[in-house]
Amino acid sequence: MGPLSRLREDIRVVKERDPAARNGTLEILLTTPGLHAQWFYRLAHALHRRRVPLLPRLLAHYARFLTGVEIHPGARIGRRLFIDHGMGVVIGETSEIGDDVSLYQEVTLGGTGKARGKRHPTVGNGVTIGVGAKVLGAVRIGDGAKIGGGAVVLRDVPPGATAVGVPAHAAERVHYPDGNGHAPRRLEPLPEHEHEQIVALQRQVADLTARLAALEAPPREPVAAPPRETTTSSCR
Repeated sequence: MGPLSRLREDIRVVKERDPAARNGTLEILLTTPGLHAQWFYRLAHALHRRRVPLLPRLLAHYARFLTGVEIHPGARIGRRLFIDHGMGVVIGETSEIGDDVSLYQEVTLGGTGKARGKRHPTVGNGVTIGVGAKVLGAVRIGDGAKIGGGAVVLRDVPPGATAVGVPAHAAERVHYPDGNGHAPRRLEPLPEHEHEQIVALQRQVADLTARLAALEAPPREPVAAPPRETTTSSCR
C-alpha cells in the first residue's frame, strides 16, 4: 500500500470511530494527535529497522512532545490503528499490535521489571482497550477482546473476552449455535482474600440494615398488667 492510500485509510478510520470528527478531512488532518503520532512512528520505525542510530528515538521523543503519545520505534503496529485523544498513551519497544485496534487515552502497553527480550504485550486484531487500562508484560490479548477502562492486565486474555478489574479478570465468550455472535459464559472466581472481604461486607450491610429497621419501627404500647387478686382473712 502506497503512502497516499495509507493516508486515506487513516482518515477513514478516524471518521468511522471518532464521533467528534464531524467537520471533514481537513480538521482530522490538523487536529488528531493519534494520527500525527502514527505518522512519526512509521518514519521512526523504518529508520529503526535500518539500524539508523539515535534518530529514530529522537523522532519518537519529538512526537511525544507534540502529541502526548509515546511509541517506541521498535514496536510493530498493524493497519487501521485508532488512538482516541492520545494523551498519555505508551507503547513499549517489543509491543505487537494487530489490525483494527482501538486505544483510548492513558493506555499503557508496558513491561515489568528490567527483563530483556520480549517483555511487552501482543495485541490481536480488533481489540479495544479502554481509558487508563494498563497491559503489562509479555501477555497476549486475543482477537476481538475488550479491556475495560482502568483495568490492569497481567495475564493472557482469551479471544472475544472482556477483561475488567485490578488485576483484570476475563469473562469467557462462547459462540451461539445460531451464529448470533458471542455472549458471556462465566466469570473466573475471585481470589480468596477478595471473596472473604466481600462476604464480610455483605454481613456488615445485613447487620446495619437490621439495626436501622429496628430503629425505624414504631414503639410498642405498654401492655397493662392484669389486676392482682386480693384475699381477706378472718381472725378468730
